[in-house]
Amino acid sequence: MEWLEITAKTVDEALTEALIKLQTTSDRVEYEVIEKESSGFLGLFNKPAKIRVKLKDSVDNIAKDFLSKVFKAMGIDAKLELVYDEAASSIDINIVGDDMGVLIGKRGQTLDSLQYLVSLVLNKESENYLKVKLDTENYRQRRKETLENLGKNIAYKVKRTKKPVSLEPMNPYERRIIHSVLQNDKFVETHSEGEEPYRRVVITLKKSAMTRDYKYGSHNKYSHNTRTSKENSGTYNKNKEYSQKHSEVE
Repeated sequence: MEWLEITAKTVDEALTEALIKLQTTSDRVEYEVIEKESSGFLGLFNKPAKIRVKLKDSVDNIAKDFLSKVFKAMGIDAKLELVYDEAASSIDINIVGDDMGVLIGKRGQTLDSLQYLVSLVLNKESENYLKVKLDTENYRQRRKETLENLGKNIAYKVKRTKKPVSLEPMNPYERRIIHSVLQNDKFVETHSEGEEPYRRVVITLKKSAMTRDYKYGSHNKYSHNTRTSKENSGTYNKNKEYSQKHSEVE
């Protein structure tokens, strides 16, 4: 961690200013007094205090220090909300600010890349792997709901056309969402194909459902088209009777 030098009227005021700039509390920093405040005769010619402060080398401080530098380089004004769970070996980081679209990027690619970099920084010297989740504007939950709806809609298409559908390339987390939402579907199955970062989910009809027809019924559920089956069966019987009579005539 880099040292931050602060000058103020007193040491206490300098420390308070440093904590505000670092967005942290006094128990998470260490500081040294370079010069104490002093005053001249009758309080004239006051000399300010000067200290230097840095964050202690804790998980959340390392993450905060790294992201603060990234935001500064990008010209982004944002605050961080961190929740570190030592027992679960995980840290959730929420970025708060105006217009966070630039940090999310297309389909969350910028946010995913930033999360990957934070994970590399935190796990560089760590003995146990630390799981990192980086989010802003509740993007992760909104993306999850979008992918779940996508999976269900594509599954419906596969059931109707009986043709497999390959989705766009996704990261492992997003692919798991598609697999999960369709894992209990009786008529379709999913698998992944390709190499990272172009690996994608493919939704296919199960072999047991190949000979069935489906219609979109009430309550958004798929049902077997028994009417079509009966009509086909009736057509088959009529054709069979016709063939037998025709054979007798010949």
